[in-house]
Order: sequence, then C-alpha cells, then structure tokens
Amino acid sequence: MSAAGQDGGGSRSRNSISGSAQLNGPTVQARDIHGGVRIESAPPPPPPTPRQLLPVSAHFTDRQDELAALDRLLARHADAGSTQPLIVVNGPAGIGKTTLVSRWLRRHQSDFPDGQLYADLRGHAADGPADPGDVLGRFLRSLGTWAVPVELAEAASLWRSVTTDLRISVMLDNAFSAAQIRPLLPGGPGGLVVVTSRHRLTGLRLDGAEFHRLRALGPDAGMELFIRGAGENRVSDQLPAVRQVVDLCAGLPLAVCLASARLAARPRQPVAALADALTPDAGRLAALEVEGEATVRKALDASYAVLGPEAARTYRALGLLPLPDFDVRTVAAACAESLEWAERRMDELVEANVLEEIGPDTVRFHDLVRVHAHDRATATDTDADRERVLRRVADWYLKTATEAQRRITPAQSTLTRDYAHPSRLPVPFTDEAGALRWLDDRRAHLMAVLRLAAERDWHATAWQLVDAMWPLFLRLRHYDLWIEAHRIGLEAARRDGHREAERQMLNSGAIGLSAARRLDDAAEWYTASLRAAREAGDARDEGQALLGLGGCHYEAGHYAEAVPYLDRAVATWEECGYRRGVALARVLLGEVALARRDPERAVDCFARARTELLAVSDPHDAARALAFLGRARARTGDHETGAAQLAEALAVFTASGAVHWQARTLEMLGDTARERGEDTAAEDFHRRALALYETTSPADARRLRGS
Repeated sequence: MSAAGQDGGGSRSRNSISGSAQLNGPTVQARDIHGGVRIESAPPPPPPTPRQLLPVSAHFTDRQDELAALDRLLARHADAGSTQPLIVVNGPAGIGKTTLVSRWLRRHQSDFPDGQLYADLRGHAADGPADPGDVLGRFLRSLGTWAVPVELAEAASLWRSVTTDLRISVMLDNAFSAAQIRPLLPGGPGGLVVVTSRHRLTGLRLDGAEFHRLRALGPDAGMELFIRGAGENRVSDQLPAVRQVVDLCAGLPLAVCLASARLAARPRQPVAALADALTPDAGRLAALEVEGEATVRKALDASYAVLGPEAARTYRALGLLPLPDFDVRTVAAACAESLEWAERRMDELVEANVLEEIGPDTVRFHDLVRVHAHDRATATDTDADRERVLRRVADWYLKTATEAQRRITPAQSTLTRDYAHPSRLPVPFTDEAGALRWLDDRRAHLMAVLRLAAERDWHATAWQLVDAMWPLFLRLRHYDLWIEAHRIGLEAARRDGHREAERQMLNSGAIGLSAARRLDDAAEWYTASLRAAREAGDARDEGQALLGLGGCHYEAGHYAEAVPYLDRAVATWEECGYRRGVALARVLLGEVALARRDPERAVDCFARARTELLAVSDPHDAARALAFLGRARARTGDHETGAAQLAEALAVFTASGAVHWQARTLEMLGDTARERGEDTAAEDFHRRALALYETTSPADARRLRGS
C-alpha cells in the first residue's frame, strides 16, 4: 500500500441520466452557467446527545438514604451558587458504588439537557488505570469534536472550552487517583462530576470536592436483594439461612447477587448448604472492613464452580483479554466457536451475574470478577492454551480490520497478512460506511490488541494491525491514536526485519505527524523513510518520502524548498510508472503555485492531476484536484467556471461524508464569493466551513476565525 495520504475507489461517472435514476444531494448539470452558483450543503448532523450511563439492574434495592444524601450534596452546591459540583462516592470493592451513582444520575437526567457522559477509569485493572488522554478523546468525540490534540494539556484545555456553556453530568467510575481526575473536569459551572473509587481521593478537597462514603447494605436490604435474585418461593421457608448468607456476604451487593445466582443454579440445594460453603475461614470477614475482596472471592469461586464446562471455559478465556468489553464475535473468536455458541455462553454468564450487559450485544466484567476470571485461567489452563486464546482474538481483529481497509480504500495495495489462527467468522459490516463505523466503534479494542501484540513480541501482527487501521486514521483523524499506533508499528516492523513494512510505518506515521502539525517530527520520519527506500531500491516508497518532505516544507511556508522535493517525486514516480503518485504530487505542486500567486501554473497542475486520478479510479482525490482547480480558475478571474467546479467537488465530498474536505471546499467557495463582491454569500460559506472545521480541525477553525 502506498500511504500517499488519500483513499480511493470507484470508477469514472458519465454525464447521463435516464430511466429511473434519482439524484440526491447537491447536483449541478449544465452546459453553460451564468451568474452565481449557490450550493446549500448542510453540515453533517451533530452526534446524538450522549446518554452514556450504564443501565441499572431491576434488582436495585433500598439505598433511599444514600440517594437522599447525594441529593443534599447537590442542593448544597446549588444554594451556595458555587462552581460546578464535584462529588466523590467511595467505598470498598463490590459495595455498589457504580449502581448507586448510575441510579441517582438517571433520576436527574432532565437537569442535564446537553448529555450524561460515562467513563470507566479502570483504577484497579491489571494493565493499569485508564489514560486521562484516552478518556478526553472519547468525551470530546461524543460531543462532536473529532480532532483531539495529542498532548494531554492541550486536550484538557479543549475539553474545558467545549464544555464551558454545557449542562452535562460526567460519571468517572473506578478512579485510581486525584491526578487521574483533574484533567477530566469540565470547564463551566453548569455541569456535575461524580467520581466513584475504592480510594477516598481526599486530594480532591483542593478542587472543592464533596465526599460520600457508601456503606454496606443493611441486613434487611441485603435479604431483599438476595430473595429477589434467588426467587421468593425458593427461600421463603429458609429465612434464617438466608440471613446467615447475607451476613457472610458482609452487605456487599456484588457478593449477595453472586450468592443468589449460585443458589438459583442449584434448584435442589438448601440455603444452609450455601451458607456452609461460604463459612470456612470466617476470619476473612474482618478484611471486609478494609477492602472486602476475600468474601467476594469466595462468592466468585462458588459461582464459578456451578458453571457448566463450556461457560467456565468462556469465563476463563474472557478473563485473559485486555479489552474493556466484549461482543459476541470476540467471544466466538476467543473460544474458536460459532456465533450461536458464543451467544448461548454469554447468556449463561450474564444470568450467573459474572458478566453484566452494558449495551446491545455488549458485556463486561466487574473489576473483581475480571481478576478472578484471569486467576482461574492461570490456575486451570496451560500456557499454550492461554496463548491460543489471545492469538485467536488478535487474528480476528486483524482479519476484520483488513477487510474494512479493503472496503474503504480499495485503490491502495495492502501489505501481507499472517494469521496463526485464521478465523472463519463473518465480518460485522457489508459496505464502506459500515466498515468505517466498525473501525471507529472498536478503536479502543484495536489499540488494546495492538499493545498486547507488542508486549508479547508478535511483531508481524502488530505492524499488520497498524497497516489495517489506516482508513480509521486517514478518514477520522484521531491524531493521538494515529501517532501512538505508528510508533508501535514502526518498532514492530524493525524487530520483525520487514523493511517494506518499516517504510510503510514511517510514511503513514509521518502523514499523521504532519496532520497534527508536528512538522519537525514528520520530516524526521520522512527522511528515515527516504534513506530506507533508497537502500532497498524501492522507487515508489522513495517517491512517497519525497512527496512527504515537500509537503512538510509547504505546510511550514517554505515554498521554494518544497518544489525540488515535489519535482523529484514526480520524476521518480514517472520512471517507475506509478501514475497515481505522479498525480498526487501534481496536486501539491498546484497548491504551492497557488500559495506563490501563480494561478495559471496551478490550473495546469490541478487539471493534469484530476485527469490522471480519474483514470486510475481514485474519485476522492480527483474531487480534491477539482476543488483546487476551481479555486485556481477563480484566481485567474474566471469566477463562474471556478465556482461551478467547486460546487461539483462539494457534492462529491458531501456524498462520501468527507467532512474535512467539505469544509475546505466551502472555505474556497467563500473566498471566491468575496472576490466577486458577494459578501453575504461569502459569510455564509465561511460560517458553514467553520462549523465543520470545529469538529475536524481546530487549527483550521482558529485560522478561519482570524481571517
């Protein structure tokens, strides 16, 4: 694959309409155009108002005093008219912090019309707490801001700016430290932040936090919760034994739910037998005052013991995976079984209360249950068995991402793929839009698998996965993930001894660095790529590196230095017959000519580039060339032709969902209208461009606001 920075596919369209053909969206068809051309292209719809809180179990019991206490804390802030409320709910593991806060925030949904955000900060996960930068990226994207700065301080600043006037609630679950929380605090006074943690997080007092320590369920509430789970008819005549079990669970809702599930799975077992199973080593109950893990471990052991063999195997397999949650395909891949088999196992584990549903076809572990599942896998399965589980899941994600890449960028070649355990599972999409949506929805999982591959020295899997994720980075511009992934991929390619993959990682990684305005880093990567390409005698990669270096000089405003690199790229690619590369270099030469106030030369570059890109079936880049061609023609004084060509390009970008290029084209239409003295139209075009830049390129938004 050549990472020239663009996606492609499709074929040349003919200017004919017949039969039952229908046209949708902006369309211009004319031999001659007179007067101004005005294309109304609405920006893509904003994302839905985020309502991310976890669902609350139907077995939620009591806690009325706790809910009222949280209401009082919130009211106290409202009466004082202070800054946004920050409430920390702490308590031992399994005490029910997440469920309580989810229930309370759902009761206050109408108070937060701009959304309710949720993040699991994974404070006690085996692989360490969640990175605040990753959480900020998810939050910003959920509010419609797609271009997230790489640096944490910049991302936090953008987060505060975006939320200044919003009335939102933010639930930060399973926090590890005060330092993890501070970058995630919104900017305005109209929000609410609720943190849950096993730690007290007293350091947040400096940030004005209020604290509520969640206590264990009382005996009566624990009894009610157990009876709901086990069934009233089953235990109504065994209440003394029920009370004993609840006492042994120390009022931890997690332990109570797991114990009742164990009893429900054994219809003929008396409650007293369950109490006997939990009683050994009664001294462990004292530990509950500190953490509570001992009794929870007993409850988990008891619940695991009654799982069927296949459900137990699934439980152990999922405990090995470094993923935040699981869908049915992940379960099927991990166990090398069918989707139907995986659905049945998921249902069993949800029913047994060792997995919790968090959305359609999506489940996750409670932190302590994940630890228990991992421990059971370590104790039960061989090293080879555990390795196979992890490799199967890694291969599934690699296969699916590769298929997404082929659907989204069919004009670009793909490097080789190596699978230790090829999967026969069907991919979860059928078209380009679905493929891109899958990549975006699963980006956190893809990155987790990538990190796993790097940690286990699966070098080929690591760089191949980065290569497969290229459309995600190119189309949606997640700069932070783009750069991290390519650093991992570059190291993996080098350790794998795969020189072509090394050059690919350098080139596509440099594109991300350049797009993130880290031009010095990008130039360093392109220089390394150029050196490697010449050592290998690879003319296509040499041309790519030359194009990238020329682009870095252009972005830095060094136009005279850019041209020699671009001319050498053209010559190199012409010699090896890479027509698409030649066309892309001519597009950039045209941009340089426009910047140097030479529109006639720019027209020639863009026209030749567009013709070649259409010939090699790259409609996206052909539309880019057309947009620039229209702008160049307008700069020569031919405003009517220029506006028509810009309108035609805008229609292509609108149809394909290329939001960034819609914004670029609208900006050029605005500039053209202003040059014609059409100030009202110019302001409208620029307003629409700015709205799109806000979600794709904050730097361009700042530039346009200042122009």
